[in-house]
Amino acid sequence: MLRLAVRVRRDQADIVLAELLSVAPSGVEEVSVGSEVVEYAVYGAPGELPALPDLTAAAGSALVEVRTSELADDWDLRWRSFHRPLVLDGGLAVRPPWEDPIGAPVEIVIDPGQAFGTGSHATTRLCLELMLSLPAARRGGFLDLGCGSGVLAIAASRLGWDPVVALDYDPASVLAATDNARVNGVEIEVARHDLRVDPVAVAPTVAANLLRPLLLTWASRLAVAAAEPPDTVIAGGLLVGEADEVAGAFAGLGLAEAARRESGEWAALLLQRPA
Repeated sequence: MLRLAVRVRRDQADIVLAELLSVAPSGVEEVSVGSEVVEYAVYGAPGELPALPDLTAAAGSALVEVRTSELADDWDLRWRSFHRPLVLDGGLAVRPPWEDPIGAPVEIVIDPGQAFGTGSHATTRLCLELMLSLPAARRGGFLDLGCGSGVLAIAASRLGWDPVVALDYDPASVLAATDNARVNGVEIEVARHDLRVDPVAVAPTVAANLLRPLLLTWASRLAVAAAEPPDTVIAGGLLVGEADEVAGAFAGLGLAEAARRESGEWAALLLQRPA
């Protein structure tokens, strides 16, 4: 098994991550390397990934360092040790399938090998926390925009939102979310969707755990193409320094910032229309 690692300055990380996600069907691992550098890694068998020499290359406008290494035969067992159960206040737990049941009131099983992790990454965890903060009375229709492995959509269904729709550009994510919904016994609609060109997707509550450029694109398209914006948007996938800009973009749609949560370098916003 090969590991292809790409290191980039943190202020250019979103450019590189967007490029990698477009070509990495199994998702991307993120590792912090000091305060100024982040490393993204993808895995694949020989022939699936290019066996590149160590080099410096351009990815969009960013300059990156690329390193390829061969992993030991037991890499998958060691990889599993990094995916631990996530337990949140409010009785919600997310665990990989090889972990024993936790006994939480709401328990979700997600295979991180299928797409983008189990929900333990800060961006997903912050979105889940904001979902749990919403009163049950607000739980009507729900859209998971950029669903990945379907964690947020499945959690929404288990927490009482209905109907639930999960959309993603990556076919691997569509398949993973569909499989995970079946494993967890929930009925959600899952489909492939390009938020940049497809008809604008809207629901009363939207969780958009996306990179800053995609959040801004969706906000601009909502402004011109949506008959009515959502009542509630949970915007994740943001670096702390990007949160104000994104909050401002949605403020123009009548969605005011009701809450902000941060974890390390990451932030998530709860944006709502006044009652």
